[in-house]
Amino acid sequence: ELRDAADQPLAARLSVLGSDGRHYAPDDAWIRADDGFDRAVQEHETHYFHCADACTLQVPQGAISVSASAGFERRPLTRKLRLAAAGERLQLAFEDNALPPQFGPWTSLDQHVHMNYGGHYRNTTATLADAARAEDLDVLYNLIVNKEQRLNDIAEFRPGASEIGGVTLVQAQEFHSSYWGHLGVLHLGDHVLTPDFSAYRHTALASPWPHNGVVAALAHRQGAVVGYVHPFDWPIDPAKEKALTNTLPADVALGNMDYMEVVSFADHLATADVWHRLLNLGYRLPAGAGTDAMANYASMRGPVGLNRLFLNQSGRSPAALAEGIRSGHGFVSNGPLLGFTLEGKRPGEVLARANGGAAVFRASLRTGIPVDHLEVLVNGEAVAQLKPGRNGGGDFEGSIDLQHSGWVLLRAWGPSTPLLMDIYPYASTNPVWIEMGDAPVRSPRDAGYFVAWLERTIADVAARDDFNTAREKEATLAYLRSARLRFEEAM
Repeated sequence: ELRDAADQPLAARLSVLGSDGRHYAPDDAWIRADDGFDRAVQEHETHYFHCADACTLQVPQGAISVSASAGFERRPLTRKLRLAAAGERLQLAFEDNALPPQFGPWTSLDQHVHMNYGGHYRNTTATLADAARAEDLDVLYNLIVNKEQRLNDIAEFRPGASEIGGVTLVQAQEFHSSYWGHLGVLHLGDHVLTPDFSAYRHTALASPWPHNGVVAALAHRQGAVVGYVHPFDWPIDPAKEKALTNTLPADVALGNMDYMEVVSFADHLATADVWHRLLNLGYRLPAGAGTDAMANYASMRGPVGLNRLFLNQSGRSPAALAEGIRSGHGFVSNGPLLGFTLEGKRPGEVLARANGGAAVFRASLRTGIPVDHLEVLVNGEAVAQLKPGRNGGGDFEGSIDLQHSGWVLLRAWGPSTPLLMDIYPYASTNPVWIEMGDAPVRSPRDAGYFVAWLERTIADVAARDDFNTAREKEATLAYLRSARLRFEEAM
């Protein structure tokens, strides 16, 4: 039986390990498993299921371990017991672990879920909402996408949003191009963009046209919100990459991106490094977050809500959600909760000053997953290291010196742990933007980094011979050269 801090019934995620070393679940539950694990730490991957508020299991006698979680704002639980006979009952009561109320309110979003990704076990919107409820997730985006030649869930598409048992479900799209990088296309106002992918070599859609800038423009005509998803799995060095054709820098420079997933099915620190470089050039690109959960697969990235964006708002209408994503008012996380203000300004807001000087920040951390880094960054450099308390959280106040236009954010991260079904815990607020008089945000070093990046991309595109027409190729090269010029002018 599952209860919250007020002793009310609660849905949650459970993992039950029996005395025989096997995981157990109710007969009518979908049991799932982590898509990876460290064999030096675990004998096998974590198995889990979702429970509405009370569940019955058959397990062997002996030692039983029960782990439970109910979102990020409650402490996870682990209970060990010895089962001697049938009919034993276990009640789990969760403790609240939310941020102080002065930082709220919050609405949690997973911007990247696939309700069905092929296979024989099929999710419905109702079962998907059940999973979100057990993860204490407010808003879930189902990204309709091709799985090879199939477009699963395309019949589910409709503009707007639906409300299912307290969960807001938005039908959206992922546009696939492993050449240019994958895009999340949220809040389409009329229709899914088909055929949903480009640059699939050795197919009828081998041409790299349309590039992502064209796709973003088509989506924006419908009022959509567009961003890069699961961007980078390792630190990007333009001089050392075997190939470098991801067009995130070009699309940001030319004003075609509304967000990028910073916490995602990728390396969070490597992705954040690219994001920070863009921020250093004055591009106010908000962070997003998405799990890329294949929600009807037993062992393929999940659970839903593993990676999420917390918007500093209570409104869940499609218009409010779209505006919240674009505004950057909030933080992204796979576990730690972050509260941050700078001279009273929240993430996504502007702190304007005529001259440099000290600025007071307030920060809070709440987490059920250990982190060993909590730091305030100014233009990408850590200027204040904060130490979490013994319970993993803390409330902090301090002062930092600001002398230049730019940005300030709070982030937390730590070592890999079996408590988290992701590579390691990571959270980051969006920036508070600093305007120091009329001084622009400048970083010639980062501008040069993206010039080198786009040189590689332009060379790769120029060498391709599978565009449908010469006009498509020239238009693509012109787009990339225009973006390169923006960065050259910033050097």
